[in-house]
Amino acid sequence: MAKYEKLKENLLDRFNELEESLNNDEEFETTELSNYDNHPADNATDLTDQHTRLALRKHAEEEIEDIKDALQGLDEGTYGKCSVCDKQIPIERLEAVPTTLTCVDHAQQEVNDLRPVEEDRLNADTDHPVDKEAREIRDFENSFEDVEAFGSSDTPQDK
Repeated sequence: MAKYEKLKENLLDRFNELEESLNNDEEFETTELSNYDNHPADNATDLTDQHTRLALRKHAEEEIEDIKDALQGLDEGTYGKCSVCDKQIPIERLEAVPTTLTCVDHAQQEVNDLRPVEEDRLNADTDHPVDKEAREIRDFENSFEDVEAFGSSDTPQDK
């Protein structure tokens, strides 16, 4: 466990930094007392600021939970082992991502599990697009014309 002392110190420092950040977080403030005479752009700015603060707060809270899990693993002696395959996680990975609980192979699997379902249907290869259901290569040469038949935003001068 001596090889993880520096990592534990870094995790505790980051944990304290995030805790302090959350404790010092200001409540949402608007620039005006009433929205009646506000310009819509001012309201939009306030709303965007609120959403940004909420997203940052949520991210910090999730990072705190990850740090707690990593610290618990250090205390239990399970830190540094993949939670899926129980193999040793390389120290380089732990230094890069100290809160990781998985090896690179299983981390990639988790990322793939989080991808939108639309990506199963889409294919990034433009040379030979493949229809995954039919398992054949399709020619999408005229796909724009097919879509444009349903309408477009082109104006007469664009034709």
